Amino acid sequence: MKTKELIYIGTDSGATTSKIGAVWGDGSPVSTKLLQRPTNSQDGTEAVIRSWMAAIADYLKENALTWEMVQGVGLAVPGPFQRYGVMDKSPNLPASFAGWDVHAAFSRALAEKAGRAVPLAVGNDGNLGGVAEAQHVRGNSKGTVLMLAPGSGLGCAYIDRNGLPLDGDTMAGMEGAHMPAPLHLLNVKPYPCGCGRTWGCVEAYTTISGLPYLLADKLVQYPDHPLAKAPGTPKEKALSLRGLAQKGDKLAQEIFDFQAKAMGLHVANLVMALDTQFVVIGGGLMDPESTTPEFRARYLKIIHDTANPYLWPSQRTGMSILPAALGELSQAIGAALVALYSSRA
Repeated sequence: MKTKELIYIGTDSGATTSKIGAVWGDGSPVSTKLLQRPTNSQDGTEAVIRSWMAAIADYLKENALTWEMVQGVGLAVPGPFQRYGVMDKSPNLPASFAGWDVHAAFSRALAEKAGRAVPLAVGNDGNLGGVAEAQHVRGNSKGTVLMLAPGSGLGCAYIDRNGLPLDGDTMAGMEGAHMPAPLHLLNVKPYPCGCGRTWGCVEAYTTISGLPYLLADKLVQYPDHPLAKAPGTPKEKALSLRGLAQKGDKLAQEIFDFQAKAMGLHVANLVMALDTQFVVIGGGLMDPESTTPEFRARYLKIIHDTANPYLWPSQRTGMSILPAALGELSQAIGAALVALYSSRA
């Protein structure tokens, strides 16, 4: 078959929903339209496999494709892993999924449907999202890429010159969210983190998970702020901050400025170790449908201005900090690209 007749499927599986994307043999996306279906993880591992297979079938039908064209599949799933393709206990999936050999189970289902063995690549969802964003941001260059995506947690990925993510020897590479933040520079106490570490994980200062703590501390300075007396849980109040910041609320703006500063220090830490040409900032804060251009520009500028003094002179002039571009498609497209790259190895 010609390159444009070969496709590589990417499945991005979350606990609630799964997304499907695909690329042609030359790496270009088959479609930029997102297909999303329920994962059904509450019904067990076999239900998840059925959901993935049904979603792929829907994708093929919607794009006038056939199983004969499928040359490989990539699967993006949340870590950690016990070993390659075998899941460990995840904070977002049922406890029974620990020890599930997802690579073997999905491979069997794919072979049964296609009538032949279909190569399958499995990786951490954050890492594979970085693969797609790296391909987009560097074009024909070979610069390495660091991606940081603050959301409910902090997704981190490092993409090498070959377009592949740093997985590490135990599939836990680039878990940069749980490195300690420089609390002395942030002038803040160590906040609890869902991972159980008590040294002040940077995730707690840069993502939604830490907003309730940041808000509680900030309300001490703003006792008359409407959120001080508003009904709702701390998390519900925290989730209103993004909208308030974009309306000019001083308290909310100060919180996101703080998060940007914390992210800038983390960028400096990671770039000192990885020496990347590109830093891509993703997550909901960079979503054009969720934030204004002014909000995004302010956030990125603080990251740049905070990181810059800690970098080597050559890094200050040669490194670019850019917003992510692919949104919710990134992890599915990244999974498809890893399937493609693996076929070339």
